[in-house]
Amino acid sequence: MSEKKPILAITMGDPAGIGPEILLKTLADKKVYEICSPLVIGNVQVFKKIKDILKSTLQLHPIQEVPEAGFEYGRIDILPIEIPDIREIVFGKISASAGEVAFRCVEKAIQLAMSKAVDGTVTCPIHKSAINKAGHHFSGHTEIYAHYTNTSNYAMLLADDAIKVVHVSTHVALRDACDLVKKERILEVIRLLNGGLQDLGVQSPRIGVAGLNPHSGDNGLFGDEEIKEITPAVNQAKAEGYNVEGPVPPDTLFALAKGGRYDGCVAMYHDQGHIPFKLTGFEWDKKSGVMKSVKGVNITLGLPVIRTSVDHGTAFEIAGKGLASPDALLYAIDYAVKMVRNKSN
Repeated sequence: MSEKKPILAITMGDPAGIGPEILLKTLADKKVYEICSPLVIGNVQVFKKIKDILKSTLQLHPIQEVPEAGFEYGRIDILPIEIPDIREIVFGKISASAGEVAFRCVEKAIQLAMSKAVDGTVTCPIHKSAINKAGHHFSGHTEIYAHYTNTSNYAMLLADDAIKVVHVSTHVALRDACDLVKKERILEVIRLLNGGLQDLGVQSPRIGVAGLNPHSGDNGLFGDEEIKEITPAVNQAKAEGYNVEGPVPPDTLFALAKGGRYDGCVAMYHDQGHIPFKLTGFEWDKKSGVMKSVKGVNITLGLPVIRTSVDHGTAFEIAGKGLASPDALLYAIDYAVKMVRNKSN
């Protein structure tokens, strides 16, 4: 399979969000078919509605098994997932039916990847409240993948051309995040980041590790997590042969990474990594009042399968209006292809 263009299962995301729209826009780009064989997992009725909104001439080709796919530009191969109650699907509205179909798309993609029917998976955004309303109690894609692949050691990597950052913790309260800054977890994340960067083609990654506190604690003046947890983790990583520095003050680490000093960064909690990443990758259009371009990619490290995703949400406020940018999905596909290629070499 690795000698051919990789087959990527691409999930629709929440049908009430922008996922189906950015997917159709992405597959209208012939370059996608030049680097991979895309297989969409989603609801045909929803895509028909989006086709009408976009006035798209792309054909929809429902199939039941992967071998039935033709992977021809202009004809989208879709593994159909039915919606419990299509009447509940309203653009910009949370519903159990939307959450159920979004969840089942992800579940199917994981099954295909685990059985090696596809080479990798790419996900469009889901809405956490919708999937929980449907009875699936996960905080996001990362946790769904970890559960269904039986993975205990994993981390979220955000990637673009300027910055690549992985997190010690993600979807927890900030008060809890501080308690999760522990040596073993930091060391585990350094190892995962090093492997992830190698999967993206960086042979000898240079890694910068953020401090938790202002000025990295300033020798214990503003907190002692750097002394007790972060520095020991960095020293252990160095002893294991990793090219790592830290703790680096958080207010300078990402500027250094953007300037080329580090190939990847370790953030201590969700917003510490997300804010600088989105500042470099998201472009706001003042005139239209919407995001003009969103280029961030979310990669789950530590899984037995490849999973990349857009790093933005369902954008309910513009869903169904034809305004969504497909840039992040194009990047996510490109990164998935890179990971397939590097893992097969």
